Amino acid sequence: MRKGPADFGIFLLTVALVGLGVVMVFSASSPKAFEMYGDAYYFLKRQLVWALLGGAAMLVVMRIDYWHWRRWAGPVFALAVLLLVLVLLPAVGRQVHGARRWVGYGNLAFQPSEFAKLAVMLYAAVGLARRPERVRRFVPGVLPWVGLTGVLFLLVLGQPDLGTAVAIGGSVFLLLFVAGARLGHLAGVVAAALPVLAWAVVSAEYRWRRLIAHLRPFDDPLGSGFHIIQSLYALGSGGIFGVGPGRSLQKHYYLPEQHTDFIFAILCEELGLIGGLAVIMAFCLFAWRGYRVAMTAPDTLGCLLAAGITSMVMLQAAINIGVVTATLPITGIPLPFISFGGSSLVFTMMGVGVLLNVSRHVRR
Repeated sequence: MRKGPADFGIFLLTVALVGLGVVMVFSASSPKAFEMYGDAYYFLKRQLVWALLGGAAMLVVMRIDYWHWRRWAGPVFALAVLLLVLVLLPAVGRQVHGARRWVGYGNLAFQPSEFAKLAVMLYAAVGLARRPERVRRFVPGVLPWVGLTGVLFLLVLGQPDLGTAVAIGGSVFLLLFVAGARLGHLAGVVAAALPVLAWAVVSAEYRWRRLIAHLRPFDDPLGSGFHIIQSLYALGSGGIFGVGPGRSLQKHYYLPEQHTDFIFAILCEELGLIGGLAVIMAFCLFAWRGYRVAMTAPDTLGCLLAAGITSMVMLQAAINIGVVTATLPITGIPLPFISFGGSSLVFTMMGVGVLLNVSRHVRR
């Protein structure tokens, strides 16, 4: 099959969002970086390194023809499961703020759950493409993927990381929909998943407090409602045009996680409603280009890989923006390409590399 150029729109949007992320990480993190490390550029330098590594990984993966994942997806997925098990072991996993989510030492640590997001998309796309007609039947076509996703959900929930667990489950659900699963079967999956999700919320007191804070944040403005109140203050302070780059007040120890999970709030404060809408529009354009690649892919595998990776990025973006705007209860999940974090950035850009390779084979 003759290959063409990669989709320039997807490439340009990815580079633009990563570039904006580097700028916003510096702006949002500089006060905290100076206080903690005596270097206002500390988080900026790390994000730049990860952006370069992610860019290199994206360009390398883009050159690997996507059908090779038929052979590699299984071992990659097995490695992801192994790492998710190892991270729960005290001798292996690093514990930070009560969560055991990292494997490695010092600055070389990474989050296996971020790797698992990409691994499960590759594995599910390959599996569903191998026997595409089976997805129309529940027991042989849908139930195995529900069980597999449930195992990953529980492993990630044990870290604990409900936001990433939901993102993994939601991404596989969307992939099953694209693959042609019956709506009645998918509705049954949702009905079965809701009690599990409810149990995950009520079984941890801090998650229950977050849910109550989402409904009534001003009942405890200095406690469970603090995050969302400060986020809304940041959004409101920005107005239409923003207070200007680098001039956020909320980043000065008012809004927690200002350079990670809540960076979109700082972005809206500094760049205003126009800046926030521009970012949302960029993600919408990314979705349009990604799903367009899926619809014009030459085979089922290419379609599912493109649709799965696009859905993975868009679901995470929707959850993060929903949390920041108080549309959804607080859960820790980064904004793709923009939030500070090496694991998320590198593995998301690797996923984009797969998407770009599929785009080189589309029907023209």
